Amino acid sequence: MNINYPEVIQSLNIWSGEIDIQVLGGGITNHNFVVMDNNKKAVVRIGQDIPEHLVIRSNELMASQAANKVGIGPKILHHEKGILVLDFIESKTYDPELVRNNIHKIIPLIKKVHQEIPNHLIGAPMIFWVFHVIKNYANFLEYKKSKHILRIPELLKSCKYLEKLSAPHEIVYGHNDLLAANFLDDGSKLWLVDWEYAGFNNPLFDLGGLASNNDFSSEQEISLLEEYFEKKITDKLLEQYHAMKCSSLLRETMWSMVSEISSSLDFDYQQYTEDYYLKYKESYENLTK
Repeated sequence: MNINYPEVIQSLNIWSGEIDIQVLGGGITNHNFVVMDNNKKAVVRIGQDIPEHLVIRSNELMASQAANKVGIGPKILHHEKGILVLDFIESKTYDPELVRNNIHKIIPLIKKVHQEIPNHLIGAPMIFWVFHVIKNYANFLEYKKSKHILRIPELLKSCKYLEKLSAPHEIVYGHNDLLAANFLDDGSKLWLVDWEYAGFNNPLFDLGGLASNNDFSSEQEISLLEEYFEKKITDKLLEQYHAMKCSSLLRETMWSMVSEISSSLDFDYQQYTEDYYLKYKESYENLTK
């Protein structure tokens, strides 16, 4: 179904006059726009629930509201089914190099997510348990007769091994999608956006995802863990971390496999799948040497 998104945005009864609408790039699960309204900017995110990805927009809204309350997420100006309108933050969007160079600013932000956001949630939050997510993706891919179906037994075997290796599990509230582009720096503080995968999880998933998404070296990973936990890390913790990091790569690989089937966005999911599959395989082979 073709949707005229500018027309949808124009129809919102929140604007003070004539508006200018520009596409905001970067999203691969939503349609994002910047709207200029009487010299004020807003970001409009348009996207319905995505059951195959366990994305529920009411959960995204709840997490976004809590992030704003703790001072790390933009103000919500309006919301209705499938539409979220946020205050525009004049800022620099991070890339992987900026993430690596600003880890001392990022760690306190992640700790706020893990420790403070749960105090401000209203409603029933999601549990983003990566091993369930992987199994859910496997079931979807089998049901849809994905071209990747022959890989599924191998991936499920890895999932079982990684879940056991990463135990025991601490549980915190996670963002669960720490891509570089989700960090915004306004010159005085750091913001975190895009809360559609937020939910309770192991903190090592966020840390491992941050490292794998932003090309951390082994030395930078050790510094990341020691700064987060505020102590020297043990061999056991390092093993758990690498298991969760590998799990995050496996989940991202299967996310893309599913998106190849289900997404209508203009994005090369097939190449994304293969890129992340190679990253996952390298990580898994290093773990099992």
